[in-house]
Amino acid sequence: MSPNQLLLLGVNGPELTREEGALYRELQPGGFVLFTRNLVNARQTRQLTDELRALCRTPPFIAIDNEGGRVWRTAPFAPAPPSPEQLRRTGDAGLIARAGWATGRLLDLLGINFNLAPVLDIDHLPGASNALRGRCWGESDQEVINNAGVFNRWQRRQRILGCAKHFPAGGRAANDPHHDLPVVEMDTDELQRSDLIPYTALMPELDAIMISHLHFPRIDADGLPASLSRNIIQGLLRDRLGFDEHLVLTDDLDMGAIQQGYGTPEAARLAIEAGGDLVLLCHEFMNARQTLAALQELPGPVLHDIDIRIEKARKRLRIPPGFSEATLTEIAGDLTKLRKDVLGEESGPDADGPPQSPVEDY
Repeated sequence: MSPNQLLLLGVNGPELTREEGALYRELQPGGFVLFTRNLVNARQTRQLTDELRALCRTPPFIAIDNEGGRVWRTAPFAPAPPSPEQLRRTGDAGLIARAGWATGRLLDLLGINFNLAPVLDIDHLPGASNALRGRCWGESDQEVINNAGVFNRWQRRQRILGCAKHFPAGGRAANDPHHDLPVVEMDTDELQRSDLIPYTALMPELDAIMISHLHFPRIDADGLPASLSRNIIQGLLRDRLGFDEHLVLTDDLDMGAIQQGYGTPEAARLAIEAGGDLVLLCHEFMNARQTLAALQELPGPVLHDIDIRIEKARKRLRIPPGFSEATLTEIAGDLTKLRKDVLGEESGPDADGPPQSPVEDY
C-alpha cells in the first residue's frame, strides 16, 4: 500500500485548477474533503466529484460535513434539514429518519460517498464556545444513541459511509479546537461511564471514527492531542474498545489546536503511528508533498493493517447514479417539508445559527 492513500485533501474552489489537478494526479490520495467553498449548484458539484474520481486510479473517498442545521455544506442549493438539536427535541424518530434518508439521497446524487457525521458528542456544555452549538444529538448517552443511531442508519441505506465524531469526548471541550487545544481532566474509566457509551453501542453500524483535537492529560501524559495519541487511538479505541476494523480519521490538521504545537507533517506521522488511518489536510493541502515525505518511513506492517481497513470501507462504495434535476427537486422538496414539519410554516433561519458558520465546523 502506498502512504499516499493516507491523505484526504481539500479543494480550493468550485473548479479544479491546473495545479490541483496535477497534484492529485501525481499523489493519488485516498480521497478528498469538500466544503461550501467548493459548491455552487448541484450540477457543478456533481461535475467536480466526477472529475476527482477520474483523476484517481483507485475509487476515492469523497467526504463532506452534512450534519444538518448550520453545518450543511450543500446549503447553496439544498435546504438544510433542522439541526440535530432541533430534531432530537421533537422526540420523533421518524423525523430523524427522514433527515438521514434525504441526506443520503442528496450526497449519493452529488457523487459524495462519505459523510463526516453523525456527531456522537454528548452535549455536556450547551453554552460553551466549543463549535458544537446545535450539533449534538442529546444531553445523555442514551439520547445520543437513539437519535444519532437513527440518522446514521438511514444515511447508510444510500451506501453513504458515516463517521462518528469527535472521539473520545468532544462535548467536554470548554473552548474551540479550531483555535486552541482544549484540555479535559478525565480518565478512561470516567469516559467509559458516559461519553464512550454511544460509540460502543453503535459500533456495528459505524464505518469510521474521527478523533478530536482535545488533550486528556490523565490518559496521555506526553501532552499530545487525542488525534495524535497512541494511548487514545490504539490503546483506548482499538485495543480496549475493540474498534480494530473501523477507519480512524484525524480532524483537520490545519486547525489551531494542531498548528500551534506541531507542523502538519509531524502531526500526520504521529497520527498514523498512533493507530490512525487517514489524515485530513483541508486547507493547506498544496503542501501535501511535505506531509507525504513524513509518511514514507512508516513500517510495512502498519501500512498493511491500514490497507485492510481502507479496502473494507471501499467495498461499501458504489458508482453514483446519473445526475437528475428531477431527483434533486424531489430531495429538496423532502427537506423543505421536513423543515416545515419541525420548525413550522414560516421556519426562517435555524435557531442554532445560519446554515454556514463563519468558521467551517467539522
